[in-house]
Amino acid sequence: MIEYRTPTEIDQMRPAGAFVASVLTALKAKAAVGVNLLELDALAHQMIRDAGAESCYIDYHPSFGASPFGKVLCTSVNDAVLHGLPYDYVLADGDLLSVDFAASVNGWVADSALSVVVGTPREDDLTLIETTEVALAAGIEAAQAGAKIGDISFAIARVATQAGYKINTDFGGHGVGRTMHGDPHIPNNGRRGRGLPLKPGLVIAIEPWFLTSTDKIYTDADGWTLRSRDGSRGAHSEHTIAITADGPLILTARP
Repeated sequence: MIEYRTPTEIDQMRPAGAFVASVLTALKAKAAVGVNLLELDALAHQMIRDAGAESCYIDYHPSFGASPFGKVLCTSVNDAVLHGLPYDYVLADGDLLSVDFAASVNGWVADSALSVVVGTPREDDLTLIETTEVALAAGIEAAQAGAKIGDISFAIARVATQAGYKINTDFGGHGVGRTMHGDPHIPNNGRRGRGLPLKPGLVIAIEPWFLTSTDKIYTDADGWTLRSRDGSRGAHSEHTIAITADGPLILTARP
């Protein structure tokens, strides 16, 4: 069911957006050569406790997950691009790390993701990350009252295809509110002018994610982490936004 939020409710969602943004900012600063993925998860967990927030991930068990997730953030490294289950892995020089985090504050959820290179970057990794960020910005710009879901999807896909990346539509953006995942689904490829009309009060997460040379993925043996079939690397960018009469409002904007 698609739900629309009042201006007051959107204001009530701002603390969740600010908290998620602050956690991702801290994780980006913490990520470095020699840091264990479990250390990043522990930092996020401590910040959740300190803020009196609630994790959206730790008990999450959708049909595509092998078991309850058990951690509070997704850490996807190199050929992993989504749903990366943190494990005992020490980040190495040149690793491409994508971090996805969602939390609930005062009953309202926000969801956001970013990608970084740890240590010495490879030019193609920087290009991949930048493309997801440009696609995210294009998707947000297209999220205007009176437009359609397909306008967001088209804007994202145009950036990806111009950069030479293929697009997987199995996972994409989604509604956000009292829960992390709701209607509508927002694929990263679509036709302009098609789909659900965008009305003020709709709150959604827009999340382009691309792989270097394929659109095919598989689920790792951990039952969660999604990896590219050809071993190529992936990147992921995401913000939670609200559709308003004055344009899209980014609830998870980072300083």
